[in-house]
Amino acid sequence: MSYLKKNEGLWILHNDKDYCMGLTSEMAETLGEVTFISLPKIGQAVKAGEPLLEIEAEKAVQEFKSPLTGVVSSVSEKVSADPAALNVKEELDAWILSLREVDVDEFENL
Repeated sequence: MSYLKKNEGLWILHNDKDYCMGLTSEMAETLGEVTFISLPKIGQAVKAGEPLLEIEAEKAVQEFKSPLTGVVSSVSEKVSADPAALNVKEELDAWILSLREVDVDEFENL
């Protein structure tokens, strides 16, 4: 079973063990064409409310705080190689990274 939530410009999809995150279509429209992204490393522990990633785009530079506490389990190689890959029409195609070891209650309370 999977669940989708949105939090401060990011969508979070809970699917089995992973919590995948990406850019919401609303935030993508606000930012404009993405030109650079600063990603965390796989295996990095992140805490809710602390900086997770930064996106530079034609209209703005935006820092995103992690909506969840967990460990980075994967990052999008496509986005890492070419940040413009976030410039897509379909929101769920703007996948950035996944977390594991997340407290389900924390996700439910978003």
